[in-house]
Amino acid sequence: MSARDTTLEELCRRLKVSDATAFEQVFRLLRTGLVRYVRALINDDVVAHDLVQDIFVYLWDLRETLDPSQSLKAYLYRMARNRAYRFMRDERAHAEKHAILKRTSSAHRPASEGPDAQVDIEALTERLRGWISELPERQREALVLSRFHQLSHREIASVMGVSPRTVNNHIMRALEHLQGRIQIFEPTLIEP
Repeated sequence: MSARDTTLEELCRRLKVSDATAFEQVFRLLRTGLVRYVRALINDDVVAHDLVQDIFVYLWDLRETLDPSQSLKAYLYRMARNRAYRFMRDERAHAEKHAILKRTSSAHRPASEGPDAQVDIEALTERLRGWISELPERQREALVLSRFHQLSHREIASVMGVSPRTVNNHIMRALEHLQGRIQIFEPTLIEP
């Protein structure tokens, strides 16, 4: 167990007995990562901040039921995931109702870049975001939790409700997909 995990375990114990200072420390430690995670799922920075705020309000409300022997970090990421999915489901339902009322579609897709577009960091970063968003939902989630939020396979398994081996499989498939996309985009970026 890392020092940070020990710190979170102690903060969870204090939070369970309504220690507002412990709550603030948990907020400061995990908020930024949770916002990035939710933003990766829903692709909206403002909504991501709002949903994470909701998660922390909910955490305070249920503080007395916390189990300090369980990973508080994994628990919050699981809450964030569920809240983001609920938001996306509600947004889809709202969009479907709106589409039925409007009965028009105004989908506009930006033109793609030509084949001679120069590879630069900004273009590659944007393409990488797009490629990550193409991944199947579970692969994208496992990859984002692992690579961008540094959760262990065990913590990711807890968040996703699967085994660590399944987490590994999701991450490996995601990385293979991304490697293939990079190979097509710019073969020189992947060393033989």
